[in-house]
Amino acid sequence: MSCKGDSDNDCRGKQRVAYVYSPEYTEICDTFLSKVPNRASMVHSLIEAYGLLQHMSIVKPHMATIEEMTQFHTDAYLEHLHKISQDGDNDDPQSTDYGLGYDCPVVEGIFDYAAAVGGATLTAAQCLLDHKCEVAINWAGGWHHAKKDEASGFCYVNDAVLGILKLREKYERVLYVDVDLHHGDGVEDAFSFTSKVMTVSLHKFSPGFFPGTGDMCDTGLGKGRWYAVNVPLEDGIKDDRYYQVFTSVMQEVRALFNPEAVVMQLGADTMAGDPMCSFNMTPVGVGQCLHHVLQWQLPTLLLGGGGYNLANTARCWTYLTGAVLGKTLSSEIPDHEFFTEYGPDYSLEISPSCRPDRNDTKHLDQVIRTIKGG
Repeated sequence: MSCKGDSDNDCRGKQRVAYVYSPEYTEICDTFLSKVPNRASMVHSLIEAYGLLQHMSIVKPHMATIEEMTQFHTDAYLEHLHKISQDGDNDDPQSTDYGLGYDCPVVEGIFDYAAAVGGATLTAAQCLLDHKCEVAINWAGGWHHAKKDEASGFCYVNDAVLGILKLREKYERVLYVDVDLHHGDGVEDAFSFTSKVMTVSLHKFSPGFFPGTGDMCDTGLGKGRWYAVNVPLEDGIKDDRYYQVFTSVMQEVRALFNPEAVVMQLGADTMAGDPMCSFNMTPVGVGQCLHHVLQWQLPTLLLGGGGYNLANTARCWTYLTGAVLGKTLSSEIPDHEFFTEYGPDYSLEISPSCRPDRNDTKHLDQVIRTIKGG
């Protein structure tokens, strides 16, 4: 994304950026995420190949302790996850009670993976608390479906919730923004009763589509009423229209909530070419949304999430890393370990497909009006 022509581009490239990384952390993410094997390595390798590491502080993550994870998750859930993780026991009858099985398979060592992801996001949040940076990045985080007492949707630990709770130690009001294809249900549920954390999720909402929550009328409960904002979308939405909806909602959110810090989940399963075959976005559109948030110049924690076309996910998050740093990246994918994965065009760009946009303009206008009226 070029800064040229942007009236508020002075925020980019001047904010200090911390990037959470270690070879051990990447390896554990590569190994235990069976749905996206080697994705963490592909993302890191492309960021490195574009020479972006030299412009960021590289911070080694720590493993989250049980005490740190119980800031959100229950003792019983973590104890069970630890027990079955030791031998990869898939037959424990209690596992289904904790959401373990079908889309959260039990494998030996899965507890260490959960602790690694949780610890990485806590490390990123701590960098913000310590004023070591203005933006902290953990692309291998963003697992927004996990509940306090159960795994869900490939998510064993809700690192986004842990990161928000860590930021709440210092910041009175924390805003969570989720642009993954799927509703950020675990994060919304965690904070549905509080006015200290506002959750905003733009997502596909359709009968039978996981997780089935996130309708426009879901706005929080009790003291948290009106502090959950859901923007349900249909298949085929492209960059321009998505950005229009995003900015309309976020301007209202910022004016009413006045956040002191932001956590943004940037799942890349919205990209054209993702196996989910739903939205029709490119990194440019998501980058515009990210820039809109970064121009507020608040402490900001950036997380990954979904993204099942591995090359496109690496393209997206590398592009976004460049955008955070104010760097315009070459279209040509540099030669590196995973270069062959980017054929046949070996280009950083993602082209939208010719699928139709199912989002009716009148309906989108009504969604925005309803949210603003709430």
